[in-house]
Amino acid sequence: MRLLAGLLLAFAVAALVGLGTTLLTLSRGTAFGSFTIGAWTAWPKTGSVDIDPYARATISRSGALPIGLGDGVAFFANADDGGELLDGRCDVTVAGTTPQARYWTLTLYDPEGRLMGNALNRHGFTSQEIVRRPDGSFEIAIAPRARAGNWLPSGGIERYTLVFRLYDTPVGVATRTGRETPMPAIKRGRCS
Repeated sequence: MRLLAGLLLAFAVAALVGLGTTLLTLSRGTAFGSFTIGAWTAWPKTGSVDIDPYARATISRSGALPIGLGDGVAFFANADDGGELLDGRCDVTVAGTTPQARYWTLTLYDPEGRLMGNALNRHGFTSQEIVRRPDGSFEIAIAPRARAGNWLPSGGIERYTLVFRLYDTPVGVATRTGRETPMPAIKRGRCS
């Protein structure tokens, strides 16, 4: 009887630990197959048949449709270049140049993966509508109050995620060469 009780307790503890770590991995994300450039992190195999089981479960849970491996790659940023979490009450600047791509988008999401609600219905920019400097670089201000130029309203939300999608790009296909790719810098400014 003591052996049976011990076995049941061991199975219960193993199940609790296993399910708990799986839930933690699904809710916080995984690092399997990821690569990072500055503050940006991508999982290029997410849209391929080589996807790992945790990424597959995360996609199934969220309902998000990943970009196919041959179509492009999506980079995510939850923090600035200094490692501080992105805060909608602070002014944040995304500036620089982009990797080679036929088309790109930069979009602002809340922590649950939904578009940030705002009165202007402005959720992001595309490579076709961005106002650039003469040298081809750009600067996007993400702030709770309006700014001149390329501005995305953060709505003063405590946390948000930036998603930078590159379409028809060599980045992500050859991840070893992609690490030297120039990505826009994310800098924090004044907080209100």
